[in-house]
Amino acid sequence: MLPTLLKMTIRNLQIEYDAINSQNTFTNGDTINGRIILEVSKETNVQSLLFIAKGKARVCWSEHYGDNQTHVYWSDEKYYSVKHHMIRESRQDDNEVIGKGRHVFPFSFQIPDRKMPSSFHSSVGRIVHKLKVELKQSMKLTKKAKTHFMFVSKADMDTPGLMVPQHESKDKTLAFSSGNVSMDVYTKKMGYKLGETLYVTIKINNASSRTVKPKFELYEKKSFFAQGHRKVQTHTILKEKADAVEAHSGKATVTKMITIPRELPLSILNCSILKLEYRLKVYLDIKCATDPKVKLPIVILPEDSSREPDEGQPLPPGGVGFEAFGNPNPQSWGTTSQVMSPPPPYEASTMYPSFPSDSKTAL
Repeated sequence: MLPTLLKMTIRNLQIEYDAINSQNTFTNGDTINGRIILEVSKETNVQSLLFIAKGKARVCWSEHYGDNQTHVYWSDEKYYSVKHHMIRESRQDDNEVIGKGRHVFPFSFQIPDRKMPSSFHSSVGRIVHKLKVELKQSMKLTKKAKTHFMFVSKADMDTPGLMVPQHESKDKTLAFSSGNVSMDVYTKKMGYKLGETLYVTIKINNASSRTVKPKFELYEKKSFFAQGHRKVQTHTILKEKADAVEAHSGKATVTKMITIPRELPLSILNCSILKLEYRLKVYLDIKCATDPKVKLPIVILPEDSSREPDEGQPLPPGGVGFEAFGNPNPQSWGTTSQVMSPPPPYEASTMYPSFPSDSKTAL
């Protein structure tokens, strides 16, 4: 028996695009050039061939309550939807006739030059930018193919306080008449690019009878919003420490250099249903006492948007294939041959209780 694919009139439908840099990323206002490839085993009637470009965010999670009650919260946010007929749908009975063989339909799409969030993926929410093609034939299911592209939003330099020095202070009176500890924490700014060095200065006044150990923690905070509810996930990225400040040592200054990891996703602050934020937590580890701590916001910025095109870049893997109209699997997120990984561990904010998440919904 021949494989099912060889029996089909439509042997291949895919959409692909050309990379413009070595990172295979695009930003606001960039033009994406590519092609739709259609292969048919014989002369075929086609009603329409439609190119679609979309940018969209979705969050979805479930919360479990007593008596086995479960509630699903979800929300969508759309940024653009562009459609172009490669073969226009006919209003009469006559269809476009496509000859046997391979047909290529070039396209060119300009990403809207306005504020939109970067591509993002997690177990609870996604921001996707994708290209799609739909093929319609009389009395047959609509066939679809798609591919996602990586969109990196330009830095929003209008973010308040982005390049302004930061300062927070904390005083702590220790129990059992052990004395007082205070600290002032300074950073040069709030916004940093990947790979850039973050300088942290702590001015400590240890007038207590205990040794204090300055420690640093960079962590990410993901927040998802839907139907008046919020879900929060946090994850520690790195931890650092400095030399201890001895008891009754008085004033001391500690400076720490922290390199922003290059593999971090960029901050997402311009989406109403999903936020990706970073915090620098600085605290003094004191034995048998509650540690005084401060938290400073850190914004991860994209690299310089001026990029030279790379010649001869290979095409990205397509994420292509057929997709029947009215996909019966609502749990599909729109990727091919990829299974969603289970949610990472997280801790909810102090204002909101934590709940397990096991819901996945198409985007």
